[in-house]
Amino acid sequence: MPQPQLLIFDCDGVLIDSEVIAARVQCEMLREEGIELDAADLAARFAGLTWPAIVERLSEETGQRFSQAFMKRVDDEIDRRLGTEAEEIAGAHEMLDRLVLPRCICSNSSAARLELELEHVGLWDRFRPYVFSAADFGRPKPAPDVFLHALKIFEVTGDQAVVIEDSVHGVAAARAAGCRVVGFTGAGHSYAGHADALTEAGAETVISRLADYPAVIEVFADWQET
Repeated sequence: MPQPQLLIFDCDGVLIDSEVIAARVQCEMLREEGIELDAADLAARFAGLTWPAIVERLSEETGQRFSQAFMKRVDDEIDRRLGTEAEEIAGAHEMLDRLVLPRCICSNSSAARLELELEHVGLWDRFRPYVFSAADFGRPKPAPDVFLHALKIFEVTGDQAVVIEDSVHGVAAARAAGCRVVGFTGAGHSYAGHADALTEAGAETVISRLADYPAVIEVFADWQET
């Protein structure tokens, strides 16, 4: 494989510990609709999916339909909490200080939410303008569209890009784009069997600390030289 030329980050659950916040809001408001779900279970099952995709799957399971007004209320409440409660994953800034390759974010979150939460934790200026929302560039993960867009912008091939992802759906999307993938299990929504699930989805290796990521990139680069 060629030398890595681009580092692609998922945002929620990789740079920002936000998946668990979103899951709590979703469970609280689903409870008002008569659906009882545990936040940890919801995050484990649906992390990496858009809220409409989650609602679609819940509708298939329960037969219940949800109004657009309800879905918007949930999204608005998630945005409100992320803007005040979200925290960076431990070591995010220090990790970025050690990386020299070009980088970007590819996420299923909306562009507005990405700016909101990245600004809140001080990471927006470390990636802009290369913060890509799948909603703006095609289908959401697990489709590869947002990753393919990033490859086009940076003029690299999939095997020259390394993606770090916390969800099975994200790993599948990155692999479908031809990228190499590092799995991440260091966020608050991680669960028993998380690392195995990411490996089975196609991650080459899995880490639980962002501090370990620069060393992984060095190993990937060294593999190309031998």
